[in-house]
Amino acid sequence: MGFLDQFWQLTVDGLMSGSLYAVIALGYTLVYGVLQLINFAHSEVFMFGAFGGIFAARAVMGDGGDVPSGLASVGIVALGLGVGAICGATAAFCLERVAYRPLRKRNAPRLAYLISAIGASLFAVNLAGKMWERQNVTIETPFTNGEVFKLFGATVNTKTVVIFATAMAMLIMLDTLVARTRLGQSIRAVAQDRDTAVLMGVNVERVIVMTFVIGGLLAGAGGFLYAMTFSAAYNMGFIPGVKAFTAAVLGGIGNVRGAMLGGIVLGLVESYGGYLFDASYKDVIAFLVLVAILMIRPSGLLGEKLGRAA
Repeated sequence: MGFLDQFWQLTVDGLMSGSLYAVIALGYTLVYGVLQLINFAHSEVFMFGAFGGIFAARAVMGDGGDVPSGLASVGIVALGLGVGAICGATAAFCLERVAYRPLRKRNAPRLAYLISAIGASLFAVNLAGKMWERQNVTIETPFTNGEVFKLFGATVNTKTVVIFATAMAMLIMLDTLVARTRLGQSIRAVAQDRDTAVLMGVNVERVIVMTFVIGGLLAGAGGFLYAMTFSAAYNMGFIPGVKAFTAAVLGGIGNVRGAMLGGIVLGLVESYGGYLFDASYKDVIAFLVLVAILMIRPSGLLGEKLGRAA
């Protein structure tokens, strides 16, 4: 079958994977907007959230083999998302306390932050590998993954709807928090001018911690969605993390809406490119997109700083 015959199905698949990238990218863009640095250990926050959500869902589902239905399915997904988000937020909080706060107190150069993040990432990967013996952890789908509707002949199943709807809900909640709440105003103030924010009475340390925690909540919930679709593994964070970073740069790192747009665009480009060339080239395509956007438009598609977001 030709590309045009598969166009809508490829679009649906791209939207699903792009939504996952976007959720992880939101954490990257939040931390960058406030601290002006890339948290390269964010992919391990995503990994811990995946394990937490999977184990919580498995504990409720048991080993009976029966696929839940109705409210039971909704409850299990909600539980997995909630526990995954809490595990991600906890990991992000610990990361900020151990890897970043001591450096801020010493006014360390930016290179020290990068080295600390990489070290924390390697430690977390090996810790997870030791804890779970480098085994993949899977879960039976907590709902009947049947066809929901057709989109120009393309099948949209339950899993696609759940992932896309959850990602959009997270974006809306985060965008509302940043734009309309007191905490969001503090985040934007610190992102725009930290010294002036201090003079205006903003508790910068609290804002930084809350930024890490919010990013961890999003990454942890996204980790459960990813593990529900594939599996949870101690080294699962690297490839999705790099792609989420690509999505954040593509949309305009430091821009909440740009992270979502970048994730969707990257997912679609991967889906189309994987069909036109070969599925094994999807990762290569993602890295080519990163290189291209840095060369052509380093500010990203939207390019608006968090501190100046409306």
